[in-house]
Amino acid sequence: MGLERAARVLSRVGVLVVAAPFAARAEGAPSIEARPMLGAMHTHNVAGLAVILGLILFATILSLVYLRERVGWMRKERALQDELTDLRGAHDRAEMLLHSERQVLVAWAGRGEPMIVGDPAFAQDLRNQDLRNPDLRNQELRGYEAWGQDPQGAPRGSRHLLTFGTWLAAQDAQLLEAAVATLRERGTGFRMNLRSLAGRFIEAQGQAVGGRALLRLRETTEERRELIELRHRLEEAKRGLSALAGLLDALPQPVWHRDTAGALAFVNTAYAAAVEAPNREAALSHGLELLDRSARDQIARQTGRPGLVAQPLRLSAVVAGARRTLDVSESTLETGRVGIAVDVSELESVRADLQRQMDANVRTLDQLPTAVAMFDARQRLIFHNAAYQRLWDLDPAFLEGRPLDGEILDRLRAARKLPEQADFRSWKTDVLAAYRAVEPTDTPWYLPDGRTLRVVADPNPQGGLTYLYHDVSESMKLASRYDALMKEQAETLEALKEPVAVFGADGRLTVANRAFAATWRLDPATLAGKPHVDAVIAACRALTPDQSPWAGIRQSITGLSETRSGHACRLDINDGTVLDCSSQPLPLGATLLTFIDVTASANVERALTEKNDALERASQLRDTFVHHVSYELRSPLTNIIGFTQLLGDETVGALNERQREYSEHIMRSSAALLVIINDILDLASIDAGSLELQRETIDVRATVDAAVRGIEDRLAESDIRLDLDVPEGVGSVFADGKRVRQILFNLLSNAVGFSEPGQQVRVEARREGAELRLTVIDRGRGIAPEVIDRVFDRFESNTLGTKHRGVGLGLSIVRSFVELHGGRVEIHSAPGTGTRVTCLFPVEPPPGNGRLAEAAE
Repeated sequence: MGLERAARVLSRVGVLVVAAPFAARAEGAPSIEARPMLGAMHTHNVAGLAVILGLILFATILSLVYLRERVGWMRKERALQDELTDLRGAHDRAEMLLHSERQVLVAWAGRGEPMIVGDPAFAQDLRNQDLRNPDLRNQELRGYEAWGQDPQGAPRGSRHLLTFGTWLAAQDAQLLEAAVATLRERGTGFRMNLRSLAGRFIEAQGQAVGGRALLRLRETTEERRELIELRHRLEEAKRGLSALAGLLDALPQPVWHRDTAGALAFVNTAYAAAVEAPNREAALSHGLELLDRSARDQIARQTGRPGLVAQPLRLSAVVAGARRTLDVSESTLETGRVGIAVDVSELESVRADLQRQMDANVRTLDQLPTAVAMFDARQRLIFHNAAYQRLWDLDPAFLEGRPLDGEILDRLRAARKLPEQADFRSWKTDVLAAYRAVEPTDTPWYLPDGRTLRVVADPNPQGGLTYLYHDVSESMKLASRYDALMKEQAETLEALKEPVAVFGADGRLTVANRAFAATWRLDPATLAGKPHVDAVIAACRALTPDQSPWAGIRQSITGLSETRSGHACRLDINDGTVLDCSSQPLPLGATLLTFIDVTASANVERALTEKNDALERASQLRDTFVHHVSYELRSPLTNIIGFTQLLGDETVGALNERQREYSEHIMRSSAALLVIINDILDLASIDAGSLELQRETIDVRATVDAAVRGIEDRLAESDIRLDLDVPEGVGSVFADGKRVRQILFNLLSNAVGFSEPGQQVRVEARREGAELRLTVIDRGRGIAPEVIDRVFDRFESNTLGTKHRGVGLGLSIVRSFVELHGGRVEIHSAPGTGTRVTCLFPVEPPPGNGRLAEAAE
């Protein structure tokens, strides 16, 4: 309206301005005197006219813009009115749809309070039917408090729906609460069917609409309720089928189901494994059969009407690539046939093995010298071995006729092969009474021909009797001879000068000679009473100052170890006698105890032991002294080297030529002495086993160059040329770089010391397989054969006519460090040809922590 009013004002102003000149002309022409003035006024009129025309043009454009905007506003107003009409219609339709069935909608917008709309009667019904229980009422009140609302002011019949536990089963309430929480947090929709506490079916649907979380609750119709019940039954049936399939998969026997056409419809995991299929689906899709066509036809002919299970058929089939014997059973159902195959290969094998064992037992019994006869519960002979027939010399035809036990006894009596009895009938009755006995009976029979039989009658658990006839005639003769031999051995033991005693398995003394009683001052009458080992040890302990050996002696006699072994110890007697005791296990749990007088040898051994201990103490004292002195020498030597360096650097004043020469000589001598001290300390650490290598991956060429730099001054001073043969591709090795440089430095020092001026020293490095070879070669005097075996010994110094001097530790240090790396040192030399020293290092570290003792092992 402001723009319209402004346009109108501007139009009026323009008209007035345009009409003003014409009005002036209408009043009359100006006079001649006024013409100059009129000329000036004419110019002003033209300018005013231009302004007026511009304003008219602006007003016109502004009016046109206004008219266009007004048309657009009117069009938008009509569109908004149409949209409002559509929204009202949609709202009416939504209200109609919402109230067309019993349902409630709950909408959440962010974290605010939910909006609940829908059929209030539906919510009221749920409230009336579910809140009759006081416990549920209290739960509803707690639900209101959880939502931050006063229970008294809560909307009746609708707000309690948000407390799902008041009207839903506990499990359904938990599921719905979890689904609503996920919907509000992530916008994940859901649909589920719930059952209220009153048994009514409620459908819950959640989805995110326009940035809001919407929950829809409605009661299902009768048809839908039936559909839900059918779905529940279907799910239960599916779970049952799944459990049945799992149970069938757990069976180790192949199980299958065929449809009415005979095709495979289901197989278990064992079936798939039997036909070598990756899974049951592959077995079904390819129609893999466990049995061949003829076997399936045979089973189909044996299968009866539905509900009947045919007898298992024993068939042969290939199972998992191996030929097996199966008991196959199939039964007919309305939907086809089901079958199972039980692997009886092991059973058949066991049966065959049992038959073989029985046959082997029969053959074994036939080979036994003991006569065996078995009678059944009716006292008829059912088995006898060849020894039984030979023992009684009975007719084989008579024995094959399965005679009675009494008949056999009568025939043996008639042949005068049984013991003579005054009342044979009573004796026979006593013999046959063994059939009614519970425990086996053992009776000796003295036959008329001089033989003695040990007859054992053992009742069988199923009834009957088994006779064992042992001919003990030879055993009785052997027993007599054994008694004579025992007497002879007892006399032999009595004649021995060494104490000897034998203890039985029960720990009691069985045999002891006179020397045993005399040595331990025991009463022969006491020994004759077979005392226990504890009593014997108690009597012997009084003569020995050291009581500890007796525990081992007692353990060797009375111990219950599964593997019995001998025991040896030494006993010192109060009178100065030394005895070596030895116990050796004997058969049947017995133990032989012997004592030998070793007094003379013990005295010699004691003297040697004392001398060895003295030598070890001296060696330890020497090592301690060397170690201590080396450390004590290092401190003043360090001071000497430090002050000599200060003098050489002329930091405290200028030196003349002689003083500078003396300073350099002191420096070289101090450095040589420090090397000797360090070598001594290294050897002491190696001897103590405390020196450990600091292994790392080192470059071989760089290590050789570092060792060469340490001896360059000696090479120049001795006029010795150095030839390095270290290829670029020699690579690296896992070792202690400091010790490898020390090894090369010592070898180069020896090579330079034993070389003449103008000669050459050569260093070679080669990688051969799993070893690194470092070789130092000189062309000096060489080493004599009688000296070369001792060059690696400590403090072994051989000048060989040269000016080289040393304490003889260099090569010893070399060998110790190389062996500490798990390698070895080789030396080749001859007089006049020079010396070649080769150190071989393993490329990979040996097992262990780098100690010398472990490397040596």
